[in-house]
Amino acid sequence: MSVPPNFSHLGICVSDLDRSIRFYCEGLGFTVAEHHEIGAEFAALMELDHVALRSQFVRRDHIAIELLDFAEPATEGDGTRRPINLRGLTHLSFRVDDLPGTAARIAELGGTVLPTTRTTFDFGGTALDFVYCTDPDGVRIELMDLGG
Repeated sequence: MSVPPNFSHLGICVSDLDRSIRFYCEGLGFTVAEHHEIGAEFAALMELDHVALRSQFVRRDHIAIELLDFAEPATEGDGTRRPINLRGLTHLSFRVDDLPGTAARIAELGGTVLPTTRTTFDFGGTALDFVYCTDPDGVRIELMDLGG
């Protein structure tokens, strides 16, 4: 009987590795972990003719994010956040105990807070508070304070 797959990590293509490391570590509590220089050995896996990139992992609890800084081919896209109803990954979500403070820190570190998404309501006597933000490259991040 085979063992079910275990989740390993989530990969995010970034436009400025140092800025993204600072964002995820200082803004969301991750710590810098292992890094790799990746080249031609991964070209087929990545469906690219040529590849050269720096891979930097950041970790928090049991979560690992691999920040991918492409040198070849160059990073593409303009950093616009994807529509939430577009198939595929929609957002990362983090529980916080100080939503306004965490959102302010995210803005200081190059992210964007989307104040029109702020949603607060009572759920059985507990105030729930949510807001969407983006990282510096437009990845949607949900902050949620579940009042506990």
